[in-house]
Amino acid sequence: MQTPLHKFIGLILFLTAFIAFNTFGQAPQTYPKLAGYVGIVHPIVTFSSEGTHTNFKDSYIVGMPIGINIWKSAKIGFSSEIVPFVKATGAGSKVNNVLFHPGVLVALGNGFTFAGRAAFETSGRYGITPVFNKVVKKNTGSSYFIAVPLPARFGNDLPSSFGIGFQFGVSF
Repeated sequence: MQTPLHKFIGLILFLTAFIAFNTFGQAPQTYPKLAGYVGIVHPIVTFSSEGTHTNFKDSYIVGMPIGINIWKSAKIGFSSEIVPFVKATGAGSKVNNVLFHPGVLVALGNGFTFAGRAAFETSGRYGITPVFNKVVKKNTGSSYFIAVPLPARFGNDLPSSFGIGFQFGVSF
């Protein structure tokens, strides 16, 4: 015979198991967490003391970033990226620059991430690239993202420059 105390204890045990299953039954994120990605980056405009240069005017430049992100926690991580750039003109096309792009990742919430990157180019230029990134579609095993890189470059006997680009890609 069940007394009200037995029913109460049974209810408490059921609720405890239910809460524990729903709270702890989901696999927690473990860190460090590794993610790779690929994408396409289009420099849009570059400003320097020599003037303003827009992509698509006299030539077309496109980069193909390939990278690895190592998240130390849900908030901070490290990223390393290599970006070969192809320049196409009326006379033909060629790889005209390769960029090594290490940096720090900071999760801003709601799918936004800030990447603060150092920049080292085979053209002899160097600098920094702040990047603002947004996941636009998250799937189980991949995410699609868009990003706005803001490259600042120096060196190689050229004037300092600042640019704006547009990037999209998939991480996995």
